[in-house]
Amino acid sequence: MNAAAPAVAALRWTPRRLSGPSLLLCLGALLMLTLLWAAGQGAYSLPLSELPGVLLGAVTTTAPGGSGAELVFFNIRLPRLVLGLAAGAGLGLAGALMQGLFRNPLAGAGLGLLSFLATDEQLRNLQFWLLGSLGGARWSAVALVGGITLVAGGIGLRLARPLNALALGEAQAVLLGVSVERVKQIAIVVTALAVGAVTATTGIIGFIGLVAPHMVRLVAGPDHRWVLPGSALLGAVLVLLADAVARTLLQPAELPLGVLTAVVGVPFFLLLLRGAHGRRL
Repeated sequence: MNAAAPAVAALRWTPRRLSGPSLLLCLGALLMLTLLWAAGQGAYSLPLSELPGVLLGAVTTTAPGGSGAELVFFNIRLPRLVLGLAAGAGLGLAGALMQGLFRNPLAGAGLGLLSFLATDEQLRNLQFWLLGSLGGARWSAVALVGGITLVAGGIGLRLARPLNALALGEAQAVLLGVSVERVKQIAIVVTALAVGAVTATTGIIGFIGLVAPHMVRLVAGPDHRWVLPGSALLGAVLVLLADAVARTLLQPAELPLGVLTAVVGVPFFLLLLRGAHGRRL
């Protein structure tokens, strides 16, 4: 028995998970690197070495309107980056909240009645909206999505401990002093605000709310004190990466953002379904 013990222990070994603080630190660093890289991508390339000069020139220049690089960066590239960050964070947070609340992946579908009633021009616009894009980023949209995401994040993070209790079951959560119905109501309202603000400005960017929380749980475990902020950070990274690829892969044309997120999300979703089916068997 003793001789077999090391072999049994080896079979049961699993990779060591990151601690919550380590996860957030790594994701924060990854987000900063992603922002720097994505800032230079697009039909108008801005090498990383030129970004400090662009930022400094915007402060010191006396020329009206600034240089071409400054105009592109501050009027097009920067609002797009900030919108992508806010949208990804909102979708990641919303997905984590819903998965924590219902212990089930999010599923969504786009508005078929609108497609039936729309004119040809409206149908074309609707199709672009359904595919998702950050191409229409404006500072007004950034302010809307960013503000709502910050509010939703502040409220959502306070639900971490109640969601941890709910993971033990509703009856156990009640015994621990959690108002289950109130937690459900707050989580649903926060999710609706975040997702509504994002989709109203960017269209449907699918699977971010599915992929980000599951990846965070795989790395750091199920504790919502880390899952919620980690999902927001990873959601922002995924959207920024996908958008940078979308605007460079077929330049000067732009690939719809929702297409790229689906390329990653659909196989991931199928793997989850396969895993769930295997557990039921």
